[in-house]
Amino acid sequence: MPRGIRVKPSKPASLFGMIVGIVFVFIGLFVAIPSAGMFGVFWTLIAVGITGFQAYNFFGDKGVASWEIDIDTGANAEMKNQSISVSGDFETRLRKLNRLKEDGLITEEEFQKKREEILREKW
Repeated sequence: MPRGIRVKPSKPASLFGMIVGIVFVFIGLFVAIPSAGMFGVFWTLIAVGITGFQAYNFFGDKGVASWEIDIDTGANAEMKNQSISVSGDFETRLRKLNRLKEDGLITEEEFQKKREEILREKW
């Protein structure tokens, strides 16, 4: 069953984002609000949100994941590996089987049975 791993930004990336967010908050408070009115308020609120998000990732152990990666573990991964190795080996497997028959290690019946089994597999 696939397992999801959450990936959050690194501490240095979060620190940088927090510093930039603080700069934008100051720009909003001292430049944008006095000169642009409602846009300045909007600017400042967005900057506070960005700063808070980055601070949470920087100071917290859990943090907020930026993305999630699904990793196949267990039976799914094994089955995929087996299907990849089996699907590309029809010719090789048939040649090995033919060699076993020619060397007298298996009977004609065993050869035909195994040959049909290999040919029935999905290409």
